[in-house]
Parts: sequence; C-alpha cells; structure tokens
Amino acid sequence: MLPLWPGMLPFAVAYAVTARAAGLSVFDTCLMSLTVFGGASQFAAAGLFAQGASGLGIVLTTFLLNVRHVLYGLSLSRDLALTPVQRLTAAQFLTDEAYGVVTLEARQDPSKRTFAFLLGAELSLFTVWNLSTLLGALGGEVLPSPEALGAGVIFPLAFLGLLVPLLVDRLTLVVALFSGLLAWGLAQLLPGGLVVLVAGVAGALLGAYFSTRRTPEAQA
Repeated sequence: MLPLWPGMLPFAVAYAVTARAAGLSVFDTCLMSLTVFGGASQFAAAGLFAQGASGLGIVLTTFLLNVRHVLYGLSLSRDLALTPVQRLTAAQFLTDEAYGVVTLEARQDPSKRTFAFLLGAELSLFTVWNLSTLLGALGGEVLPSPEALGAGVIFPLAFLGLLVPLLVDRLTLVVALFSGLLAWGLAQLLPGGLVVLVAGVAGALLGAYFSTRRTPEAQA
C-alpha cells in the first residue's frame, strides 16, 4: 500500500481546503473523512454544501459516484469467506485502491484471501486519508495545490500497475481493452461511478461469453 500513500495526501488536503471554504468547521471536515471515507464523494458533498443543495441531492449524487462499489462487493464476496459483521466492516472501509491491491495479492497468494489482509489494506489508507484531512483542515491554505504537485497522475499510474499483472492471456487483454474504451466513450455521458459500473458489467459479460465458448472448444 505504500506507493499509494503519496497520492492520498494531496487529495485529502485538497478536500479539506474545499470543505473549509464551503463553510464546514475543522470538526465537520474531519468527521466526514472518518464516516464517509470516499474522496470523490466528499469533494462532491463539500461543493454541493457550498451551493446550498438539499440533503437528498447530496446523498443521491454521492450514491451515483460510489455505485461502482457494488461490483467490488460482489467480487470480494466471491473470493473471501466473510461473516456478516466482517462484510459490514469491510464495506465501510472499502476503497478502489484497497480493492485493487487485495484482489491482485489474493490471486497471486491464496493465503491472503482473509478478512485480516483486506482490513489491513483498508485501514492503511483510512489512516493516511484522515491524517491528511486534519493537516489540510488546519493549514491547507499555505500548502500547494494537488495540481501543482502533479498528483493527478499518481492514482492512474498506481491502478495501471495493479492491472498489468492481471493481463495473463489474450482474453483478459481483450476484456481490459474493451472495458477501457467503453469507459472512455461513456465518460462524457454518465457520472464517474456509473461509468465504472457499466463498463465493469459489460466487460464481465464479455469475458463470461468468451469463457463459456472457449471451454467446450477446449474439451472437444
């Protein structure tokens, strides 16, 4: 998880500065990071709060941004045997980065398909995110912006590093290219969370289609 930490810090600071500018107190700003723990959702909520949006509007917006977590949950429920309490706990702290790392590591080493490994990855980012939020809430105005630091490239590069080891054959490469191109095409039409959900489901269906076709042929 260490390579992902530098990317968390500037974005958490930027969220804190946005929230403080929207009128949230230091306590409110940090409380949102503790309870919501979702970068894009917190940015959106802070912006909508500044615009005087209704509570329902804020909830619906953040729901659309995070709907991709449905896919993450389905994937983890297939790979990890969790109790109901463990599922609720893991769901609260789940992030894109933790899901990507745990999925990759669990496929390479089945012994890591445990609740402890998943929670450790999640709490690693949770700690960094909240400490960075506090830093931004207290002194964010004197810190450089994430854009000036070039932080926007950190997460895409990190996810690319997680993706490449999973491209083990032609099928996974085709599915990855299809999903990426579909997401790129939908990016101007749908909210980010829905883009990931639609592209993920479409890619999964494509992979399932080719897998079921390939199995009978291999047996023949």
